[in-house]
Amino acid sequence: MEEYLPDGVSIEDIITVMAAISAFLVMLAIWSTGIVKDSMHGRIKHLQDRRSDLKRGYSAPTKRRATIKQAGHFSLMQSIVKSFNLLKNEQAEKFRVKLLQGGFRSKESLVYFLFFKLILPLLIGAVAMVMIYGFNMFDLKPMMKVLASGGAILVSSILPETILKNITIKRNTAMQRSLPDMLDLLVICAEAGLTLDSALQRVVKEMGQTGPELADELNYTAVELGFLPERRQALNNLADRVTLPSVRSVTATLIQSEKYGTPLAQSLRVLSAEFRNERMMKAEEKAAKLPATMTIPLILFILPTLFVVLIGPAACQLNGTIA
Repeated sequence: MEEYLPDGVSIEDIITVMAAISAFLVMLAIWSTGIVKDSMHGRIKHLQDRRSDLKRGYSAPTKRRATIKQAGHFSLMQSIVKSFNLLKNEQAEKFRVKLLQGGFRSKESLVYFLFFKLILPLLIGAVAMVMIYGFNMFDLKPMMKVLASGGAILVSSILPETILKNITIKRNTAMQRSLPDMLDLLVICAEAGLTLDSALQRVVKEMGQTGPELADELNYTAVELGFLPERRQALNNLADRVTLPSVRSVTATLIQSEKYGTPLAQSLRVLSAEFRNERMMKAEEKAAKLPATMTIPLILFILPTLFVVLIGPAACQLNGTIA
């Protein structure tokens, strides 16, 4: 192993560095568990910014001076992204929509995403080539070295999108679970005579802790309903930010109720019953798949241990008798 290491670096040095990193990670984990995390922390600022933008005419924005000086690292990232003209292509708009679907609404999030998508392949590719060609840490053939370097660059190029996709999936799953409860509360508010804006604000207040992701989206929609010239546009924005088919059904129902004056409470009650039945059917489907899923772990891990426990003592006695 030492022959693959650079000159002046020994196994003891690597073990020391790894021990230090492990100790740091353990202390970081202990520190993070002691912090009380608020699920709604930081989202109020985005809502206030959105409300301010809508008050100033967000539909047709005008150029105005920046009142807050940007941080140095963000200015550097923004200059690098602008130098490659990444903010004005079609991919930037697609990434902006994906970031909205993942819950990243700040204007700086697109710059951060494009910067890391640009830098990560260069950085990880350079590190991989230095490790493979410079230090010769892996005994690979020339063709395998080229494939390994190309694979590192390819993986690093799709890594930001993969992370964002996983965050979006987890967020949508959390919203899907809290959607029936939201509809029940919305039905109660509608039957009590509240308007859609007031009902959404009341639901957001009640579900701020149990369903923070969905409450955040509804609060954002309530802000847009109060400021956008067309209420239908605010509901369509909700359907664009949340890619769940159930949320699209809710927004379609709300748009129909706003346009034709149909009873809102009755339609939402039907949707709530359908979503609860769908959630129960998915749970029953997972329960039905459980025996087939547990077959392979049962054979590989549980049965051998059971055989050792049952047959082991008898085998020891038989061996002692024969001896």
